[in-house]
Amino acid sequence: MIVSIVSLFFLYCSYSIFISSNGLSYFILAMKRNFFYIFEELFKIMIHYEKFILSNGLRVLVHTDIASPLVAMNILYDVGSRDESPDRTGFAHLFEHLMFGGSINIPRYDEPLEKVGGENNAFTSADITNYYLTLPSKNLETAFWLESDRMLSLAFSEKSLEVQRNVVMEEYKQRYQNKPYGDVWLLLKPLAYKFHPYRWPTIGQKMEHVETASLQDVKDFFKKFYHPGNAILTLSGDISLETAKDLCEKWFAPIPACTPYVRNLPIEPLQTAARSLSVERDVPFDAFYRAYPMCNRLHKDYYACDIISGVLSEGQSSRLNQRLVRELQLFSDINAYLSGDIDEGLFVFSGRLREGVDMKIAEEAIDKEIHTLIHEGVTEIELTKIVNKVESIQVMAEMNITEKAMNLAYWELLGDPSRVNTEIEFYKACTVSDIQNTAAALFKPEKSNTLYYFSSGTL
Repeated sequence: MIVSIVSLFFLYCSYSIFISSNGLSYFILAMKRNFFYIFEELFKIMIHYEKFILSNGLRVLVHTDIASPLVAMNILYDVGSRDESPDRTGFAHLFEHLMFGGSINIPRYDEPLEKVGGENNAFTSADITNYYLTLPSKNLETAFWLESDRMLSLAFSEKSLEVQRNVVMEEYKQRYQNKPYGDVWLLLKPLAYKFHPYRWPTIGQKMEHVETASLQDVKDFFKKFYHPGNAILTLSGDISLETAKDLCEKWFAPIPACTPYVRNLPIEPLQTAARSLSVERDVPFDAFYRAYPMCNRLHKDYYACDIISGVLSEGQSSRLNQRLVRELQLFSDINAYLSGDIDEGLFVFSGRLREGVDMKIAEEAIDKEIHTLIHEGVTEIELTKIVNKVESIQVMAEMNITEKAMNLAYWELLGDPSRVNTEIEFYKACTVSDIQNTAAALFKPEKSNTLYYFSSGTL
């Protein structure tokens, strides 16, 4: 395969040099098109993987990529802020920090990893908590040692809890209290959700919940969610299936199995009346936010919704940017995007108004664009552009071992890891008619949740 690709590259260069010297620009264009077609066919990368399950319930997926001298390890825990109790929010995010505060046999997580040339990070969402690292394949066992030890048990102590609690509270102040527009999601989520736990942000509904967390609360949360049966381990890079099995048996298999967590979340009822909230804050410009409830991550209409968001705000040539930013100059910036949640999520509009623009006029302009989309639909050119953009992003992701490990874990969680290779087909299956029908069902006035965010003295 490598020889074929290199040969094609030199063939392309040779044709370009020869033809350009003869001034036949049209032939260069034809050759380039042929080259990129062949290049695309060769690089229809499939993420090949093997899966096995340990006796304690830990699911393991392995993707071997010998082109990389590194290995990426990703551990996804099936717990997010949606799994918290309403009177104990912010725990999933707090645990992301606690997991770096030392485990039962390893007082410092980062130090041994850095010594062998590794790096790591983590994130928490409403649905999952995800930990990932990369390191040279020759030092791979260090990763198994570190991750298995903190899955076994953390070094629970009042000191560690106090340190990480203070870190989280400081993060809350910086990101939500002291940052301009920082409290938007604190306002918009409970406006759009009344029953589902998506109604509070990942960092928590109230800081008092984190402030008053006891050591026993933390231990109970760990026992409930941080165990092999509630985790997915993925490996991508210079590692064989045999090596993965041997190391998993050595380091992870001895961890005891625990009682499986059964998720039973309240269902958000169908919204039948528009909701709105007006606030005034010390910010430089007024801002407009609107959220519409939408389908879950596995619904077929998710892909149409994603394409709609792209048509509206992806790039300089998108509809909202062309019309509302450049032509009418109502907004300095405006975006349309999906929350991307596993359960029923949100389709969100967010934009900052230019100085002196009336909020009502700005809102009417957005409504007009929505009306146009519903009644006139999208063009084949717009649809193709967005699908091509999605495909290019996915191809680039398939060249990164960390992203491959993350994506495999995510799709395993959703029940079908093979979707890591086939998701683009769901985008390609969308027609202009699908887009129009989805828009009509999505953007109903009675389903809107609007936040009018005024700068001081303008409300």
